[in-house]
Amino acid sequence: MTKKNELTERLLSFEVQDKFNRVRADKVLHDECSKLSRNQIQRLFDEGLVWHDNEAIIKSQRLSKGDVIYYTIPPVKKLTLEPVNIPLHILYEDEYIAVINKPSGMVVHPGNGTVAPTLVHALLYHYRESLSSIGGVERPGIVHRLDKDTSGAILIAKTNIAYLELSRMFENRTLKKVYSAVVSGSPTLLSGTIKYPIGRHHSNRVKMSVKHNGRYAHTDWQLEEVFSDKAALLKIHIHTGRTHQIRVHLSHIGHPIIGDSLYGYNPKESNYPIISRIFLHARELIFNHPITRHLLKIEAPIPNDILFALNDFRKRFSSQTKT
Repeated sequence: MTKKNELTERLLSFEVQDKFNRVRADKVLHDECSKLSRNQIQRLFDEGLVWHDNEAIIKSQRLSKGDVIYYTIPPVKKLTLEPVNIPLHILYEDEYIAVINKPSGMVVHPGNGTVAPTLVHALLYHYRESLSSIGGVERPGIVHRLDKDTSGAILIAKTNIAYLELSRMFENRTLKKVYSAVVSGSPTLLSGTIKYPIGRHHSNRVKMSVKHNGRYAHTDWQLEEVFSDKAALLKIHIHTGRTHQIRVHLSHIGHPIIGDSLYGYNPKESNYPIISRIFLHARELIFNHPITRHLLKIEAPIPNDILFALNDFRKRFSSQTKT
């Protein structure tokens, strides 16, 4: 298989080797064009830019030895987003990467009708041209995302090399993501593992759910503090990054995150203070630097609104630390 994976090329082709006989098209293309992330390759198939015998093919199509596959990498579009001067809480930065403590309520990047300034708008103001362009014009520097109401540490790639290396870390699950969640009710166990597949909800398209034919998802949790039987503070480690994964998994075991009405939290059934957000916070990122390989452990402090609620629980309910 001839390697032709320069990101500046637009029309490319390759012949399928024997070792890739009967292998899925997306897996073969990922090997052929290793500089593209899996999300970018997915986009090529979604947009009909991969074809064989003059017909666009789908990602799950099995290829045969000798097939000649053509694919097109669209040219990078001109950036049209305007920088916005929004203060950022920078937890770490160097010439290659940055880690931002995203506040609850801030959307990571434009899309799906989002009009309000996003994290990307703020990044464009603070870093100007010093952001990776691989993610596209609406997602410069964005390697992963956090839900709008989730606060905490989010990684930003300032160079294309850093973006590619970080993308591989996420794909290979060598980057550790740790969260804090305050849930309704108190688990009877000190820790647990949740391995339920997740897919799009059958009727509510903005919601995910546990589905037997969904994508594999793995969440570990550990009890840190309990407030009688009313609520609990959990430490969460996710091994996969499915949409709404923590929210879906915790709701499925009967402990929805406080404030998360989409996944089962009912404020009318609680005596908690008025909750204006989901009590989920990305508190740690642990990974090897994509360029220097030095081990980094970056922590985002628990935000004041969650701290206020925890202190209120401690005053009103019997509190017991579990760690």
